Amino acid sequence: MRTLRRWGLGGVRSAQRTLRGLGYPEGPAGSDPDDMKTDPSIYEFLATGAEAFRVLSDGLTLSGPYRFVSLVLKGIERRLDGIYEPEDHDGPVHIIEFQAQPAPGAWFNLLTKIGLYGEGHPGRAVRGMLVFLRAADDPGAPPGAVPPLCTAAYLDEILPRWLEREPDNPYVSVFVPLIIKTDVDLRARAPHAWSTIQAASLEPTARATLERMLEFWLMERFPLLTNEELRTMLPVLVPLEQTRAYQEIFAKGEAIGKTEGKTEGKAEGEVKGKADGLKLLLTRRFGALPRWVVHRVDAAAMDELDGWLLGILDAQSLEGLLGPKPRRGQPKGS
Repeated sequence: MRTLRRWGLGGVRSAQRTLRGLGYPEGPAGSDPDDMKTDPSIYEFLATGAEAFRVLSDGLTLSGPYRFVSLVLKGIERRLDGIYEPEDHDGPVHIIEFQAQPAPGAWFNLLTKIGLYGEGHPGRAVRGMLVFLRAADDPGAPPGAVPPLCTAAYLDEILPRWLEREPDNPYVSVFVPLIIKTDVDLRARAPHAWSTIQAASLEPTARATLERMLEFWLMERFPLLTNEELRTMLPVLVPLEQTRAYQEIFAKGEAIGKTEGKTEGKAEGEVKGKADGLKLLLTRRFGALPRWVVHRVDAAAMDELDGWLLGILDAQSLEGLLGPKPRRGQPKGS
């Protein structure tokens, strides 16, 4: 079995954007792939090191040590979301741009950043790469945007090939929620992907990043599964409520409440926002919500909502958190 030691390159930094799905069909228990938020994790993935770059670039390698950073070009405040800079050697600088949606000016954006970086570092060789979610999103490179200056990679094409060639590579296994199109096949494959990450010889920081990415993307693909169902599919050693992926989803629910409350600008707007955030978290925890739960949450006062939000991680059932299901003839919100 091939050694996995070369995959242990560390360092994690994230950048913010939104990635749309790779086109899997929507199953009865699965989420709409267009709602999957994976772009921040792409930059965390690239930050783990050279093996991540090799996978997403479809085979390009970094020679010598590199560090991955996010960089602002001063003067016009143009941000390079991801850049590999050589450490103590004269290798080329690699500027990475991830394109999640069609954009006619994508190539010119990359060329602008290559030119601005090169202007500030005239002694360095600079290379640019556009990573597209789908090959169909590439508007076509303008004249001059050719290798070795510019290259393109298409995730909908390269990731399935990587999984076929290197199924035991943890840097490939982490992408199974994006590669495998059907929910049934993904549920069958997820335990192997998790075990692959666990068995690989990785630095702790890199392993933690890959674990969090796989957990988060599986929760995005299966928003209606209960904790017990997720735990069966993904043998996480700690309770799912304690994982970073779960806590990020919990934070997202709270953020919905705060945002909608501010938008309304009134006390009732804040209540509605918290109620909507709570319903999102309840769906994540317990699956599709019965009608009586929706009515009860929508009718609740601020103090009740706050108490339920604090108790959601410890609750074992909807009735244990919200109170007993109303009897026939009793108002659903009571």
